[in-house]
Amino acid sequence: MTVARPSARRGSRSIRTRLVFVVLATTAAALLVAATAMLVYDSRVYHTSLVNDIATQADILGRASAAALAFEDAVSARENLALLRAKPGVSSGALYNAKGALFADYSRDGARAADLPRLPEGDGYRIEGDSLVVFKRIVEKQEILGTVFLRADYALDAHLANYLAIMAAVLAGALVVALGISAWLQSTISKPILAIRDLAREVVEKRDFSLRAHRTTNDEVGYLADAFNDMLSEIGERAVALERTNETLALAEEGLKRLNSELEERVAERTSQLAEANKELESFSYSVSHDLRAPVRAIAGFSKLLAEQNGDQLDEEAKRKLNIVRSEATRMGTLIDDLLAFSRLGRQSVQKRSVDMEELVRMNFQTLSAQYPPDLVQLRVGSLPHATGDRSLLAQVWANLLSNALKFSAKREKPLIEIDAIADADENIYFVRDNGAGFDPRYTAKLFGVFQRLHDAADFAGTGVGLALVHRIITRHGGRVWAEGKPDAGATFYFTIPKEQS
Repeated sequence: MTVARPSARRGSRSIRTRLVFVVLATTAAALLVAATAMLVYDSRVYHTSLVNDIATQADILGRASAAALAFEDAVSARENLALLRAKPGVSSGALYNAKGALFADYSRDGARAADLPRLPEGDGYRIEGDSLVVFKRIVEKQEILGTVFLRADYALDAHLANYLAIMAAVLAGALVVALGISAWLQSTISKPILAIRDLAREVVEKRDFSLRAHRTTNDEVGYLADAFNDMLSEIGERAVALERTNETLALAEEGLKRLNSELEERVAERTSQLAEANKELESFSYSVSHDLRAPVRAIAGFSKLLAEQNGDQLDEEAKRKLNIVRSEATRMGTLIDDLLAFSRLGRQSVQKRSVDMEELVRMNFQTLSAQYPPDLVQLRVGSLPHATGDRSLLAQVWANLLSNALKFSAKREKPLIEIDAIADADENIYFVRDNGAGFDPRYTAKLFGVFQRLHDAADFAGTGVGLALVHRIITRHGGRVWAEGKPDAGATFYFTIPKEQS
């Protein structure tokens, strides 16, 4: 990835602009703070100086005019007031006698002042707009002879305007000097930084991590150059290691792809062989089972005829042995029928449709429970959602699970079978729970194998094919089967049916 030159140039101008801005802003801020402080100070000095000056003039004028007031010499009083012409800032003045009557007055333009107060006030001053008004009593030997009144120009705004103009000129000159200082700082501070920037851009464009920055100072910028060089060295080493790792990964990936391809071929070959073997095994099982039915039926039939027609000619031991032959022939026939059903299941297609599971449960339970005394087994059926599957195959599932539950719980004092379901977003989970003999959970994996039995045939009849049929049917429907149980504590068998995806 390369860095475009225009953005780099904008970055360099930004550094210089920021440096100039920092210097100028610092200088301007310092000058403004100093100017503000001096402006406040000067305004107070102006105010105090003017008040003191006019108050002093009033005091001098009062002392000079004390004799004139004492002898009621108005001419001398006016002459004393005329001396105020030496103070252009005084616009008007007046002398009042002890009774508060106007004794003499003065006006800067020669005319009688129109702004003279009618009566004098006590000692003090006040600001009236742009004028300063001062009253000063004339006291001689603790006797008030009269009062001096002076009005002077209070030009604080004009004074501040002149001061601000001077400060503006000083600020402009200081900023020019600061600009020169910033130009010098750029050559000593920003130049090494820009050199590092140019080097970084060159490294990115050329991918050459052997380049190094030159250290020109022993300050933070020099430390930055050293750190940048160390970073380039480390990045260079990591880049070399990364390239080697990428080469190794590329070789490994190529080998992995080759192995995956070979594995897929082997899996496909083994799958095909397994499917063919299963097909042949099913055909063999079907043929063997079909071929065995006739001899087994013959054994069962002839043994029955022998018992019926010649039973009185046999002793008790012979009869016992003949009964064993007949029962084993019957059991062999049942095994063959179950094996044929198991083999046919692999060939039978699954015809899916909506199936009322509760109807199948009650129908199968009614048929199977007829073999037991009435009301022996209590059945509890919860709300069972409809399933999507082959009705006849699912009926076989319920028949085998209910048959097992009835068989293993029938010997209880109060046999109980519970049927219920749990629904989630993807599948329905159905279960059959009984309070019968249960099983050892260590052998759970053997429950669904063909001819696998966990109980003695003398205690519970069966061929060991029913649960294998359940497993195969549910697997063909895309579901799962599992069981939970404990010896003498009942068992629960679960199976799932996927929901139809819309």
